[in-house]
Amino acid sequence: MSASNGKRPPLMAERRYGAGKGARKEGGGSAPKAKGRATQAAKPRKRSARATRPAPRGPLGFAAAMVRGLMRFVLRVVWGVGWRIAMVLALVIGLGVAYYAAQLPPVTNLVDGRARGSVTLLDRDGATFAWRGDQFGGMVTADTISPHLRNAVVATEDRRFWWHPGVDPQGIASAIRINLSEGRGPLSGNGGSTITQQTAKLLCLGKPFDPETWESEAAYEADCRRTTLWRKVQEAVYAMAMEARYSKEEILTIYLNRAYLGAGTRGFEAASQRYFGKSAGQVNPAEAAMLAGLLKAPTTYAPTNNLARSQDRARVIVGLMEQQDYLSASEAEAARANPATLSATAQQDQGGYFADWVMDTGPEFFTRDTTEDVVIRTTLDPRIQTAAEQALLQVFEERVSPGSEAQAAIVVMSADGAVRAMVGGRNVSASGAFNRATQALRQTGSAFKPFIYAAALDLGMQPFDLVDDSPLTMNIPGSGSWSPENYDRRYDGMVTLTEALAESRNIPAVKISEQAGRENVRTVASMFGIDSDLAAGPALALGVSESTLLEMTGAYAGILNGGSSVTPYGLVELRLKGDDTPLMGTGGGIGERVISQEAAEKLTWMMSRVVAEGTGGRARIDGWEVAGKTGTTQGARDAWFVGFAGDYVAGVWMGYDDNRPLSGVTGGGLPATIWRETMTRVLDGQPVKPLPMRVPEPAAADTIVGAASQDVSPSNGQASDPETDRLLREMLGAPQGAEPAPAPEQRDREGLILDVLTNILGGAGN
Repeated sequence: MSASNGKRPPLMAERRYGAGKGARKEGGGSAPKAKGRATQAAKPRKRSARATRPAPRGPLGFAAAMVRGLMRFVLRVVWGVGWRIAMVLALVIGLGVAYYAAQLPPVTNLVDGRARGSVTLLDRDGATFAWRGDQFGGMVTADTISPHLRNAVVATEDRRFWWHPGVDPQGIASAIRINLSEGRGPLSGNGGSTITQQTAKLLCLGKPFDPETWESEAAYEADCRRTTLWRKVQEAVYAMAMEARYSKEEILTIYLNRAYLGAGTRGFEAASQRYFGKSAGQVNPAEAAMLAGLLKAPTTYAPTNNLARSQDRARVIVGLMEQQDYLSASEAEAARANPATLSATAQQDQGGYFADWVMDTGPEFFTRDTTEDVVIRTTLDPRIQTAAEQALLQVFEERVSPGSEAQAAIVVMSADGAVRAMVGGRNVSASGAFNRATQALRQTGSAFKPFIYAAALDLGMQPFDLVDDSPLTMNIPGSGSWSPENYDRRYDGMVTLTEALAESRNIPAVKISEQAGRENVRTVASMFGIDSDLAAGPALALGVSESTLLEMTGAYAGILNGGSSVTPYGLVELRLKGDDTPLMGTGGGIGERVISQEAAEKLTWMMSRVVAEGTGGRARIDGWEVAGKTGTTQGARDAWFVGFAGDYVAGVWMGYDDNRPLSGVTGGGLPATIWRETMTRVLDGQPVKPLPMRVPEPAAADTIVGAASQDVSPSNGQASDPETDRLLREMLGAPQGAEPAPAPEQRDREGLILDVLTNILGGAGN
């Protein structure tokens, strides 16, 4: 329909947008342009952005414009330079990755990176009781270990291990945030390292240990663990190279074999064997969590150091495994309810001092500095070792004041010198510590006296021969007079050699030593194994020379075995791991004869009187024959008891490391008590065996042991003659042999008469 004026009204589109540019008149001409608003709508005027922006007005607006312009310029410069720098860095990193990747060897060459070998020590029954060096249990792979262990390691150390390219930016950012929030430096504490980066650190970026470059392996490893920004960059590049060269499983395999896990173990196989006595492929979730927990701090969390602390750490790992869906809720709860425990062998944790001693006595290239894996079979008896440790701990707990710093040591050996137990201090589980049984040189005191009597008996003196226990002064050339005293400052007059030894009288010991000859005494002691320097003067008889407990116990073993020397030993057989042919055998045992068997058996009987009637009464064991000797040095700085029963000889020493005097302790006190507690446990359940001793006939003594040296001055410097003394005693009716000793006043009266007659007859017997 048309409008009233006959013209077509404008279309809605035309009114809104104007006539289309393509509209033309009929006949091919163009349509006339619309007027007014239609024309304006068809051609809207465009204003430039500059025209719409208000011009800056005033100084503030001008300054803002300047700042905006400067920022745009800086951004253009940064972008222009930054992308170029990024390209250069990417190129450098790529070249570094390619270089390291080309240098990486096959995986099998990297699993065992130890610079030294290991030593496994077996007891007399063939069971392992100690390890030394770096233990490597053999190669395991990511596929052969327990799935629980593989999952525990990944959950603990690197939850994104299976997909990151060697570095984990998210983990690094999180670690920096934690370090800063705890007041540490950005690289201190949590490092955000991936398993691949940790493996790169374990490999020391491909630099092997060189003994000529590094002072020690410890110094080398400390440098490998050094954390600096540049080292972190190197680790990242090396890690990416490993990712390019190896598969994820191969990288994890290297890590599982190289990681240090406490107690000298390298790799999870060695650690699993050490702590649980099983292969890494057999561990359950609780055991896997405990092993993985060691990675954070191996020594701190080692279960052999603190089982409870290690179990607490394992619970944390179980929680991580549950969170990351490696364990179901029920499996995690079971692992927490039944935490991992040590194997029976690991729980024993005994013989540390003994193991250290064996390592020191063996050849250095097969023990302390071995590059091979070595197995040593020893003489250690775990039952006897436990007995010694328990005895020492019990006595110190019950008899020693809390807080006391006094120390003690114990050695138990067979009569042939085979050491069965050794405790080098109150910390019975210590290893690598100062061993007071083998390293402490201490004065022996009266514990040395059996060697004086051994020399005397071997020269023909008898247990019932008499010796005068009276005050004595000796003229020492170059030193003047010397007047020894008995411990109790009492003097018993004429006593038998047996009584003198039982009561540990000093004056008789000096006289017997002088009559037997100091050099003979020194020779006997030295041949029995007292290798330390022995005093040259008459004070030799009082035990002023120093010795170790091991030497003294070995010397007493020579008395027990019938008079032959022994060399204490602990090593029975040494071989390379996996090799059945021993490289060396026993390095000790019974040696040459020192005194006659008769003399040794008589001395054993005399020493049994020390325990039955003398100063060693606290060492008695019901139902057993016990022989031994107490020893207390001047000022009570050292207290000893060494003795034997059955097939074993044991020695106990007690004192302070700084040589302070003991308070109220003598050899017949706490050392004898420790000895009894030790040997009671050792002999428990064993068939009773008598001591090899010869009881002397209670006949009249043939000799009065006097001062046979001109250095002795009981009466104005005159030396008495034994035969003259004997005749005079017969004339005076003095007791002979095993008869009871006279009262003190009678002995004093007889001694005075003897002195007068000796002066009158002086020189008659010389």
